[in-house]
Amino acid sequence: MSDDPRTAELRAAVAALMPQAKTDLAQLVSFKSVADPRQFPASECDLAAQWVADAFAAVGLTDVGLHETPDGSKAVIATRPAPPGAPTVLLYCHYDVQPPLDGAAWRTPVWELTERDGRWYGRGSADCKGNIVMHLTALRALGADLPLGVTLVAEGSEEQGTGGLERFVEANPGLLHADAIVIGDCGNFAAGVPTLTETLRGSVNVIVTIQTLSGPLHSGMFGGPAPDALAALIHVLATLRDEHGNTTVAGLPNDQRWSGVQYPEEQFRRDAGVLRGVEFTGDGTVADMLWARPALTVLGIDAPPVVGSAGAIQPAARARLNLRIPPGTDPDQAHKALVAHLQANTPWNAELTIELEGKGAPFRSGSGGPAREAMEAALAAAYGRAATTQGQGGSIPLCNVFADTYPEAEIMLLGVEEPACLIHAPNESVDPAEIERMALAEALFLSTYADGL
Repeated sequence: MSDDPRTAELRAAVAALMPQAKTDLAQLVSFKSVADPRQFPASECDLAAQWVADAFAAVGLTDVGLHETPDGSKAVIATRPAPPGAPTVLLYCHYDVQPPLDGAAWRTPVWELTERDGRWYGRGSADCKGNIVMHLTALRALGADLPLGVTLVAEGSEEQGTGGLERFVEANPGLLHADAIVIGDCGNFAAGVPTLTETLRGSVNVIVTIQTLSGPLHSGMFGGPAPDALAALIHVLATLRDEHGNTTVAGLPNDQRWSGVQYPEEQFRRDAGVLRGVEFTGDGTVADMLWARPALTVLGIDAPPVVGSAGAIQPAARARLNLRIPPGTDPDQAHKALVAHLQANTPWNAELTIELEGKGAPFRSGSGGPAREAMEAALAAAYGRAATTQGQGGSIPLCNVFADTYPEAEIMLLGVEEPACLIHAPNESVDPAEIERMALAEALFLSTYADGL
């Protein structure tokens, strides 16, 4: 498929900007912008926020500011007003990142962008700093040639799920009003396959604490009748999945089917790094389990480590649980169902405490409209093939806030985060070709969307 003159011009412009894109991403990755002051200084997020503000001011957006949100994080907002009668597009991204987890598991420096086998490695290189660079590169390619209004919002605490920007939007709806919203925090089904994400799972996070004793006891002198809190916790957690690996929270259906694009098992095994011979969990298809059914994950357990442990019965143990819920499931009802299940399955009348850490509703985007049509055409031109659609197992609670606050806006989810990126895991990386193609698609969209209105 040969490019029309405008596509060819923008393709060449984006290609010429890729060295700058790499420099941008290297600077962004160097900020240890984990929005948790218990792990990293808050100044790291402040530095990242200021860098984003300065970068988008430099590409021509005005009214640039850092706005404190109710959770204490700073949202970067930058705008370029629309010409009379033209629409406005809101570009979303977030500059905070996940913690590095096991530093020893990284093959490259966590906070230093490193090229290896054609990919760029570093925490946040894909999620979501790669998408910040996608937005920047698209705007740089267009230069002053913007036939519409553009607003950029970069969130500072998305990974923590503390809801700062959600509450800020509800309190300041005029700041981010737009006709189309591009959520740059998703990705393609696979590298080279242009994809729009149509559904997101919601989430419920809780911290579960079980207590049975006033203090630790010698396991030889008291083991047997003395109730072991860690054993009680293990018992409770085991009830959350059946023998096939299906999530079995009482009151939540777990037999839904996904009717859209399917995820081939061998591709998923490669993408997820599932060891040879290890079975998948759940009795549905990969797509069913990822996008249509609830999924309970144990994120962490507080218990004595093996090295240094003593011959003692534990008086208390706790775990952090993450329940992902598909569209059609209410997060309040899911939270109630999870609490009731944990209470019903705690053995020995042990003391159970459940702390709600956060929750977010699932989301389903629209599938038609002038913005969607323009974006599908832009993706097809950039990639040389028609766009497809998928669900996503992750959660972006802000999407529902946008949908409720701006009901007339078309919301589209896309980005550079294809499965090989390993977001949230050690050795996160991004394919620079995805940044290039997605930046081209966004530039084409911004230059043509207004034509269809």
